[in-house]
Amino acid sequence: MKRKLKQFKKVGVLLLIMVFMVGCTDDLNITPNDDDTLLTEDAFEDESAYRSLLAGVYANLALTGTEGAENSNLAGIDAGTSQFGRVLLYMQTLAADQMIWSYENDAGTRELQRNIWTPQNPLILGMFSRTMASVSFANNFLRETTAEKLDGRNVSDATRQDIVAYRAEARLLRAMAYYYMMDLFGKAPFITENDPLNFTPPEVSRAELFTFIESELLDIQSDLVAAGQNEYGRADRGVANMILAKIYLNAEVYIGENRYPDCITQCEALLSSGYALADSYLHNFMADNNTNSATSEIIFPIVSDGLTTQNFGPTTVMVNGSVGSLETNGLVVGVTQGGWGGALRVRREFAELFADGIFSQDERNTLIEGVNVPNGVTIVTTPPTPPTPRPVDIVDISNRDTGFILQKYSNVSSDGTPGIDQTFVDTDFPLFRLADVYLMYAEAYLRGGGGSESTALGLLNELRDRANNDEVVESSDLTLDFILDERSRELHWEAHRRQDLIRFNRYTGGNYNWAWKGNGSNGIAIPAHFNVYPIPSLSLASNPELNQNTGY
Repeated sequence: MKRKLKQFKKVGVLLLIMVFMVGCTDDLNITPNDDDTLLTEDAFEDESAYRSLLAGVYANLALTGTEGAENSNLAGIDAGTSQFGRVLLYMQTLAADQMIWSYENDAGTRELQRNIWTPQNPLILGMFSRTMASVSFANNFLRETTAEKLDGRNVSDATRQDIVAYRAEARLLRAMAYYYMMDLFGKAPFITENDPLNFTPPEVSRAELFTFIESELLDIQSDLVAAGQNEYGRADRGVANMILAKIYLNAEVYIGENRYPDCITQCEALLSSGYALADSYLHNFMADNNTNSATSEIIFPIVSDGLTTQNFGPTTVMVNGSVGSLETNGLVVGVTQGGWGGALRVRREFAELFADGIFSQDERNTLIEGVNVPNGVTIVTTPPTPPTPRPVDIVDISNRDTGFILQKYSNVSSDGTPGIDQTFVDTDFPLFRLADVYLMYAEAYLRGGGGSESTALGLLNELRDRANNDEVVESSDLTLDFILDERSRELHWEAHRRQDLIRFNRYTGGNYNWAWKGNGSNGIAIPAHFNVYPIPSLSLASNPELNQNTGY
């Protein structure tokens, strides 16, 4: 399956200015820039503009403002701490056992990666605010595309047909935003297009959010474009299936109910929708992942373009951050040679998942250990001498020469062409991809959700085969512990790990400790209330309907 490649990726500057006009922050519970609506009704008078206006709802996932990477349309919130994909990566990955950020003077990072955060953490505020901004943008689009509004503008029947799908996409993006609020915060201020402006949204519980997300995604199925058939970068029925599969897989955490059979159903729908694994694992993480074989595997991306959508999003952070302090391998991954000087490394526990010899040629193993480099990776050093071997342990986080580095993401295309910019990368972030469906199916099967062992084994071995790993997964290997490890090997640095560890009861408490968990160099137990993040103090102050999560 190859989806249509006419795409939202290269969004025009004029569109971005239109979309990111300040406003409708009554939905956001943050310090407002303006009390006006996101876009005035005049913006919707042009019948040809509706597709572009929908693009603005998507743009909030990639951009923070209209005046470059440093600009934020959320008043009082820094662009670097509120780009959706970046803060999602930090909260799901940096706060777990796969990643370490070297520069702990960067706002909020020290507390997140040491699991000692408070309601004052700016990254937590950035995630809360940016996610609720998605709700606000979607609500604005839906308010302005009602039948009554379209009648008043004499919108043609042909355009109205398109708007049916546009509205379904806006509802999906709002449901996805509430999915992340449910997962990360366990509650949210709740507002829809049916609520008036200047409305103070009430707090809703995790169970109420679950019900809303499920009902919305099921209700819009027939109005969405078929799975894999929309333009690249736009949501379709496959994205709805994916979010449903995720909430069903985690339903015991969210609502205390076993919904594994429903997870299997959604996975089966995705497996029969025409998606296919990319030819190479690393195609998913290259500068041309919007056109190479990964387009058949990536179910939904956060788009990135080094020219037209410059931002400090997750792929820009990871590519620049993966340049080692010793290796200076920036030219290899398509950025400046020194990159960000060793900003990112991996924790010992993650590195150990690839320590077995069966993973030495596994394409998913892009760990660089100094003199031992994976799969023929070329290292450029200054001066041109072999890099010093790296110890796997990070005893001092500020010592960038310790801990292995990872070269999973790159700003280089599959044909070797570097991205257009040597800082802001062209690489899209694969928010959802087919490999996760394979792993969810196998896990839901093991948890009693139905399906078959032969299908689960077949899917797991497809992933191994694609990664050039000849070790066959047998029935005896098929355990939940194996699935948790395999999820980390396959999906690391893709913003899933915290959620996975919580589902497996390995995040809080002392069942599993990793380096720097709880602010201990070898890891210590953290309290159970850390399974959800606190409601940011500024959000509490701006909305009296909100209450702090227990324990904070």
